[in-house]
Amino acid sequence: MKKYDIIIVGAGAGGVFMAYELTKLPNAASVLMIDKGAALEKRICPINSGKVQNCIRCAPCHIMNGYGGAGTLSDGKYNITTQFGGDLHNYVGTEAALDLMEYVDQVLCSMGGEAAKLYSTANSELKTLALRNNLHLLDAKVRHLGTDRNVKILERIFDYTKDRIDTQFNTQVLDVEKVENGFRIVTDKEEVFECKDLVLATGRSGSKWISSICDKFGIEQKKNRVDIGVRVELPAEIFKHITDDVYESKIVYKTDKYNDMVRTFCMNPYGEVVAENTNGIVTVNGHSYADPKLRTENTNFALLVSNQFTEPFKDSNEYGESIARLSNMLGGGVLLQRFGDLVKGRRSSARRMEKCFTRPTLKATPGDLSLVIPKRQLDNIIEMIYALDKIAPGTANEDTLLYGVEVKFYNSKVQVGGNLETKVKGLFALGDGSGVTHSLSQASASGVLVARALAEKYK
Repeated sequence: MKKYDIIIVGAGAGGVFMAYELTKLPNAASVLMIDKGAALEKRICPINSGKVQNCIRCAPCHIMNGYGGAGTLSDGKYNITTQFGGDLHNYVGTEAALDLMEYVDQVLCSMGGEAAKLYSTANSELKTLALRNNLHLLDAKVRHLGTDRNVKILERIFDYTKDRIDTQFNTQVLDVEKVENGFRIVTDKEEVFECKDLVLATGRSGSKWISSICDKFGIEQKKNRVDIGVRVELPAEIFKHITDDVYESKIVYKTDKYNDMVRTFCMNPYGEVVAENTNGIVTVNGHSYADPKLRTENTNFALLVSNQFTEPFKDSNEYGESIARLSNMLGGGVLLQRFGDLVKGRRSSARRMEKCFTRPTLKATPGDLSLVIPKRQLDNIIEMIYALDKIAPGTANEDTLLYGVEVKFYNSKVQVGGNLETKVKGLFALGDGSGVTHSLSQASASGVLVARALAEKYK
C-alpha cells in the first residue's frame, strides 16, 4: 500500500489544472492522479481513426475519458464568463471566479494558445439584432483553441507536471473508505492507496460514481437539470456573419407555446459532428479545428431544452438516458433527419438524404426524431429554429440537418464550501463532477482554486 498526501480522482480539466498549479506553487505534498481513461497519446477514437464508421462503444470511451477529460478532443472552447458554464461565482464571488478563469486563459496562452483569437460578445451588433427578434445573447469572452491545438497544449501541460505528479491511467477507483488520518481507496487493479486529502474530479462521466461516494459519506446532493435536444448542422455561410464576429454565440429563447427556455450550445464553425459514448449510451456532439486544412463547409451547434423536475421524480439524468437509449434502439446510434422532413411529419430516408444539399459530417442513420424526442421538447426546438432564422436566414431551410439526440447530463450538485471542500474534512469535489461547474473554463478554475488551498497547507 502506497501513501500520498493528495490523491486526485479524475484527470479532466479540473484535475489537469490542479496538477499544474501544485507543480507551479511551492509545496511538499506528494500527489497521485488517477483516471479510468487512457494517456493523451492513446486517446484515439476508432471512428476518427477511420477503422469503423459507427460508434462501437469502447469502454471507457476515448472521447469522454482519459487525460484532459471530455474537453480534450472537443473543440477547445474556453468561455470566460459567469453568465453560463457553472456556478463557481456562488462559492468564491464573481470577481474571484473571473480572475481564476482569466488565469486559466493565461496558462493556456503560455502553453501555445496565444495564437488563438479571443472573441467577445460585448458591444456586439449581434446582441441588438437578437433582442429585436426576442432572442438573448449572453455575454462572454471566448478563446477557441481548436481540437488540434488543444491536444498540443495538454501535451505541454502534462510534460510540465509529469516529474512532479504521479499519474496512473486505465485505472478505476472502486471504493473510498475513511481512515484515521485520511482516506483509503481501492482500484480495479486491486491496488490500495491512502492519502490525507482526496479530490473527486471525475467529470460528467463519473456522475453516478461520485453520487455513490457522497451517499456513503452522507454528503448532501442537489439534483440538477438535464438538457435534451439536437445537434444542428447547416452550411457555414448561414452563420458566418455571427461566427466571424463572436465565434461562440450563446443565444437563449423563451418559447411562445410553452414558455420554456431553449438555448444554443457549443457552436462549431467549419466543424464536424461527432458521436460520444456516455456510460454506454451514444449521443452526439460537435468539434472544430484551428488548422484551416481540417475545416469543413458546415457549422454545427446544439439546441437544448432544459428540463427540471419536481417531486416525486428526482433522477433527471435517468430521464435523459432513457431518451438517448430510444434513439440508439431505433438508429443503432445517432439518428439524422432533415428539418424539412421533420416539419412535414415524415421520416428522412436514405433516398431523401441523397437529394440533400447539406452534406452530413457524421455517418448517422436517417430516421424520424419525433419518435424519440418528446413532443414538448421537439415543439420548442422547431420554434427556436424559426426564431434563429430571423437573425440567420437559412437556418430553417429544408436541408438543415438535425442529429439526435444530444443530451447534456449534469452531476448532482455536491454540497461544498468556499474551497470546494465537503463536510468530510479533507474530501473535495471540483469540476463538472461536483455539479458546481459545467464548462472547461470553470472546471479548470476550480482545479486552480483547490490546488492553491492545498499548496498552502503543504507549503
